[in-house]
Amino acid sequence: MRTNPSLNRSLTTLLCAATASLLILSQPAQAGYIVTLQQVGSNVVATGSGALDLTGLTLFSSGAGAAPELHPSVIGSIQTGPTPFAVISDYTGVSGPTSFGTGSITFANSGTGSLVGIQVGFGVGLLVVPQGYVSGTALSDSSTYDSATFSSLGVTPGIYEWTWGTGANQNFTLDAVAPAVPDSGSTLGLLSLSVVALLGATRLRFLQLAA
Repeated sequence: MRTNPSLNRSLTTLLCAATASLLILSQPAQAGYIVTLQQVGSNVVATGSGALDLTGLTLFSSGAGAAPELHPSVIGSIQTGPTPFAVISDYTGVSGPTSFGTGSITFANSGTGSLVGIQVGFGVGLLVVPQGYVSGTALSDSSTYDSATFSSLGVTPGIYEWTWGTGANQNFTLDAVAPAVPDSGSTLGLLSLSVVALLGATRLRFLQLAA
């Protein structure tokens, strides 16, 4: 049976490109502090983790109490951590979105970990961290909003990033994950169909050459 070298090269190129695309899609987000906000059953849950580099920020206040909450409109604020409140320090010098929706302030019903947050509005950008936080130290926390949805909280799905420099940990990212919907044709599914179709075309070509 004869083969077509040109067709084999095309198949190899496609498979290599597909593998590279999948590897790029699977790369993690840039380092820093990332909050994932998503629907979990009948609740909305915020989960945060990462480290923060305070270089370039200016201490604004320290010793006040703050509660986990989100305020999508006006000041673009989300704070994740323990209830009812925690003692924090806040720093100025942050820039980024002033909103991530249309909702008013809502306090979390429960939470754990270190209280971390962002507030940007009225010309001021604040980063909120636990009092005594040492720059570069890993943080983690979560907060739950009971019997809530993105709609009831006024959150617009999307990825929002606040920064205060170009360093790996000089950023705060909110990933507001849209509620899941049935996937009628994912990228991976379409890619698989393309590979199957090409394999079928290759087999047909081999049969024609062998005839």
